[in-house]
Amino acid sequence: MGACALLKEEEGIYEMAKMAVTPRAQGLHIGRLLGERIIERARQAGARKIFLVSNRRLTTALSLYTRLGFVEVPMPPSIYARADIKMELDLDGEVA
Repeated sequence: MGACALLKEEEGIYEMAKMAVTPRAQGLHIGRLLGERIIERARQAGARKIFLVSNRRLTTALSLYTRLGFVEVPMPPSIYARADIKMELDLDGEVA
């Protein structure tokens, strides 16, 4: 129904990557559940920050990321050709 990866970039910094939900499961809040679970896993791993890169045309996904607490930050050069936005979720100070 859906998938998402959590990639360790460096100590305390993780990337939420490759989130996808099958077309038949879209609209069932699977993306929200995946996002919440990835954030929980990152906290358990000791993450201070989670980031993601995406494309501005994916407005539904960007809205989900915002609801999960991610905020837009400056976009550095990316290894992903279609990525044109970077978002971060700062976990410092949050209680796991």
